[in-house]
Order: sequence, then C-alpha cells, then structure tokens
Amino acid sequence: MKNDAKFQMPSLKEAKLRRNLNIETIRYKTNNKYQNIGYGKTYSIFTYGCQGNEADSEIMAGILEDIGYTKSADPYDANLILLNTCCIRENAEQRIWGVLGQLKGKKREKKDMLVGICGCMPQEESATKKIIESYDVDIIFGTHNRHHLPELIYNAYNSNGKVVEVISSEGNIVEDTPKVRESKHKAWVNIMFGCDEFCTYCIVPYTRGRERSRNKDDIINEVKELVKEGYKEVTLLGQNVNAYGKDLGIDYTFGDLLYDLDKTGIERIRYTTSHPRDLDLKTMEAMRDCKSVMPHLHLPVQSGDNQILKIMNRKYTYEEYVSKINKLKELVPNISITTDIIVGFPNETEEQFQNTLKLVDEVKFEGAFTFIYSPREGTPAAKMPDSISMEEKHDRLNRLIEKTNAGYLEGHKRFVGKKVKVLVDGVSKNGSDMMCGYSENLKLTHFKSTDQSLIGKIVEVEVTEAKTWFMIGNLVND
Repeated sequence: MKNDAKFQMPSLKEAKLRRNLNIETIRYKTNNKYQNIGYGKTYSIFTYGCQGNEADSEIMAGILEDIGYTKSADPYDANLILLNTCCIRENAEQRIWGVLGQLKGKKREKKDMLVGICGCMPQEESATKKIIESYDVDIIFGTHNRHHLPELIYNAYNSNGKVVEVISSEGNIVEDTPKVRESKHKAWVNIMFGCDEFCTYCIVPYTRGRERSRNKDDIINEVKELVKEGYKEVTLLGQNVNAYGKDLGIDYTFGDLLYDLDKTGIERIRYTTSHPRDLDLKTMEAMRDCKSVMPHLHLPVQSGDNQILKIMNRKYTYEEYVSKINKLKELVPNISITTDIIVGFPNETEEQFQNTLKLVDEVKFEGAFTFIYSPREGTPAAKMPDSISMEEKHDRLNRLIEKTNAGYLEGHKRFVGKKVKVLVDGVSKNGSDMMCGYSENLKLTHFKSTDQSLIGKIVEVEVTEAKTWFMIGNLVND
C-alpha cells in the first residue's frame, strides 16, 4: 500500500538566515535499497540557467545511471524527466511553465512517467506553491539535496501524491558523487557553492545558500583525475569563485588554488563567476604566472554608476573596478575582458545610464551579457518603486547592445593575421566542411577541416576574418 507523499516546503525566511554552522563534507555512497530502482527505465534532464546548473545535471545523470537508469533517446519520452531550473530572471521561469505544459499530454499517455522539478526555482516559495497547485509534477527538490535523488524517486514510486523536499538551510559539501560529463575534453569543476554578497536584485543567496568552499585537496585530486582521463580544459565554478577559502578559516585563497592546479598538468583553466570586490592581486598574478590559466576574465560590473552600484550593494565603485581592470591588463597584456550589465534598475536616470556607457568605452569589453532588470520576489530591489517605463528600458538596452556588439567585433579583429590555439569542440554550424572550437581568449573560431579526429585536441589556427560573434581562420599544418 502506498504511503502519503513527503512534504518539506521552502522558506524564504529560513533561507535568509546566515548561521555560523560547521559545514560537513559527506562522501556519497548509494544506498543498496535504491541500487536498481532505475533498471529497465530511461531518464532525461532539461537544464536551464548557469554553468553551475549544467554541472549539477551531470551529477544527477551520474546518480541516475548509478541506480540503473539509461539516458533516453527521446528526451520527452523518458520514464523520468527532470527539469533543472533557474530563477535569476522571470523569462527563465516562463520557459519552465511552457515545458511543463508540453509534458502534460505525455504524462497522460505514459502512466509510469515521473516528472521532477529541481534546482533554483523550487527554492522560491511562490514557485513551489504554483508547481504544486497547477502542474502534474511528482518530485520537487532544491539545490541542497540533489544527492537525495534515489530516495526521492523511491518515495515517488511508493507514495500517493507529490514528493517535495526543499531544504532552505545551507547544504553540506557532498564529494564522490558519480558524474556523466557532457564533454570528453572539457569539464566543469565546482570549487565552492553559495553566495554571501546579497546584491539587492539577486535571489541566488537565498536559493544557493551561504558560501561553502570545497577542500582544496578534493578539487586538486578531481583535476588530476581529469588529466589522467585525457581532459584538456577545466572551468572552475562558483557563485563567486574569488571568495574561495574565506569560509575555511585558513590562509589559502583562490589565487593559491590556481597556482596549485597549474601544477596538475591540465592544459587549460578557466573560471566563473567572479566578483570585482574579491578580485585580488594574487589571482591576477596567478593569471600572469600560470601557463594553464587562460587570458580571459568574465567580471560582471552590472552598472557604471556609483549610486546605482551602491543601491545594488555591489561594494565597489566605478573607479575601483577600472583600477583592477587596468592592473590586470598590465599583468596580462593579451587578456580579454567580458562582463554582465543590467539596465533599467529601479529609478536609474539617463545620466546614470550614460555612466555605464562611459565605462564600457573605457574598459573596452570584448563581450557582454546585457539584461533589463527583472524583479525577483523576496529581494530588496523588488520592493523599490520604479519610475522608468518599459519603453525606456528597451531603448537603453538596445543602445547598450549596439555598443557591446561593437566590442565583440573589435575583440575579434585584434587577432586577424595572428595564430591562435583552438581546443576543437566539433563540426561547425557554418558548414560540414568546417570545424570549430575556442581560442585561449574564449573566441569561437571556425576553420576549414573535415578531420573529426581533431575533436578534443588543441590546434593552431591562423585567423583570417573577424565577425561579430566568431572568428574564421585556416588550420596551420604541423
């Protein structure tokens, strides 16, 4: 006889608390009780949002295959479908409602299908209530308990109704989880979780919890293992990687970690996302000194106006941001800088917006993710009155995009006539006779070749043409 479903709902009030807790490191091991519950069944995972979510999906895929599931050839026809969600902006949530609508008919046809919602959206009280009340979803869980997935699936098969487990307090560090990596030559490596910055527009500190750093030895050992497996590139992940180690109470920073990882033999190291306040000299020096650390930095500025930055609680000024960029360019002359920028923050004036455009000109960003401010329930900025019309916000966004697109193009033009090293990802969408990959400076580069044995290798390409979104070149023969 089936039992009643488990309910553990999210709490924004609980999530806002920052406790002085001792975060434990847990070694994952599959409970024998759940070992074969996926035998003969298929799964699919839809991933939305940041690279952190992509890394989480690789872990969940590993856990599912560990308990017997196999990946479905048709993602909409699996026995278990997980939607790994994002809640940074409103349009991300709208996409989820659309997919859930599409799955409604599939669930009627396939009676044994389970649908799960996980990731950041369930950490929001209003989103979880809407899911429970309006959608046929079997499992709902958040960002802190993905390692409970076998138990949640077991409970869903053996209960009446929805299984909901959303933990609002900070999670522990879980090591040794199995992973199914999407790439055989590039890997995501989490170095920390959570965020303590509390930018007034951002929901992440509530959905991801306080900052928790992994033990450096676990990170280093993971990268060493990736080297043994033939991986060429790792991207270090965290909501604020520059804050790595602060919570550990030891004299070991993100810069120290870069120096140690450079010794592992990995050929390329990237990292994201960075906070300007915590970008220190040691990290800059590591980018100069470590051969494997790539000459690219994504450093979100969000605004170029000091008053807006203060209201955003960004904890730096225009001048401080530019000073750090100038120092970094002095140490790493070839570096490419990209950023995130928000327009239309509550009551932003035209003059304040012009300060952002001025900063874009001064820094010479070689790319930017640009957004209209999206209020998120539970954040301080969501309660602020807003005097800007949506028409004005779109106009500012368009003017900003025109300027940042020019930066993309200029960033590519400076490599025309030069040779760059490209880690080949696969066949180009520009034609079956082309291959593509990314250069050291994270420039998408296409070159003429049909040799698929190059995938996963680093090749030299002479750049012949610069486009706004990519470069074109010729493969340089050995």
